[in-house]
Amino acid sequence: MNNCLLCGQQFVPAVSLLQVFSWKKVRMQRICTNCLAKFQRLKSSRCSTCASELSQNGVCSDCQTWQHIYGPKLLQHHAIFRYNDAFHDLMVNYKRYGDYVLRAVLQELCYQELQLITADYYVPVPTSPAHFNKRQFDTISAIYGDLVPLTEILVKKSDSGAQGEKNRRERLITPQSFGVKNKIHNLNQKKILLVDDIYTTGRTLYHARDALVAEFPTAKVESFSICR
Repeated sequence: MNNCLLCGQQFVPAVSLLQVFSWKKVRMQRICTNCLAKFQRLKSSRCSTCASELSQNGVCSDCQTWQHIYGPKLLQHHAIFRYNDAFHDLMVNYKRYGDYVLRAVLQELCYQELQLITADYYVPVPTSPAHFNKRQFDTISAIYGDLVPLTEILVKKSDSGAQGEKNRRERLITPQSFGVKNKIHNLNQKKILLVDDIYTTGRTLYHARDALVAEFPTAKVESFSICR
C-alpha cells in the first residue's frame, strides 16, 4: 500500500508483469487513480509545432505569431497534459509554497513520455536567483534530475519577474534573461531538449533556445513540458 502524495489516501499501486520481471529499477506509483484522473491529457488534434490543442490539426495562433519573428525556425515542442485546475493547484503548492515532495508527482506525470524523446543533451530552464533563494531548490532540475542526465548550461541573468504573475502581453514582451554559463560542452551539431514545466506563450522557451543557438549555432533544439 502507498499513500497518495496528493490526497493522502492509501492505494494499491498497479504493477505490470513487465515491471515484475524487469531488471531495471521500477518507479513505484505515487498518485492514486482518482487523483491521476484529474489531469487531462492533450487531445490528438494539436498544433504541429507547439502541441497546443486545436479543433483540427494545423498551426495555432501562437506559432503564427512566432513565425513573424522567426520565420521557419520555430521551436518544436512536446507536451502531455492540458493546464487545468488540477495542474494549477499542483503548481501553486510546488512553486509558490515550495513543497519539494510534489516533484515526485510531476515526475510520475511525465517520465514515461520523456523516455520516448531521445536527445544528446537535456537542458533545464533555470529558475531565477531570487526564486532559488526563496525555495532553496531549482523547481525544474528537481523534476527532471532523477529522470534524465541534465546539462545545466543555462543561467538566468536577471530576475524579470515570475511568468505566472504576468498577463499574455507582458509575457510576450519579456526581455531576454538567459545566457550560457559555461562552455565546457560543445553542443554544436547535437540534439538538445530543453525541459520545463509549463508552456504558455512560448516566450521563455524561445528565449532559452535563442541563448543556446547564439553560442551553438548548429545545434538542433527542441523543447518539452509537462503541460501546455
